[in-house]
Amino acid sequence: PELSANCYRRARDLSLVDRRRVEICRAVVANPQLLLLDEPSFGLAPKLVEEFYDTIRQIRERGTTIFLSEQNAGKALAVADRGYVLQKGVVKIEGSTHELRKSDEVRKAYLGE
Repeated sequence: PELSANCYRRARDLSLVDRRRVEICRAVVANPQLLLLDEPSFGLAPKLVEEFYDTIRQIRERGTTIFLSEQNAGKALAVADRGYVLQKGVVKIEGSTHELRKSDEVRKAYLGE
């Protein structure tokens, strides 16, 4: 997506999705080894969530480690190698994404299956 159409606007005047894009651009331009994302899909329309996770995938494929806190478990597991399920601040379940997707508890409680 093009941000160039908005290059002269202040970030605070941008739409939510464009602000998220700017946040990611600001972080990635520094070529970090680790990128921390807290609820990146919160407030985004489903189509924009897909677009956002495509961007996260691309960043990951370039070799950046991503630490992601996300309530959308399905989306998070689609881009992760490992997952941790926290309950009241305590790790309740952990494992590879493959293991978590096979877990009956995770599938029922977090993936809606």
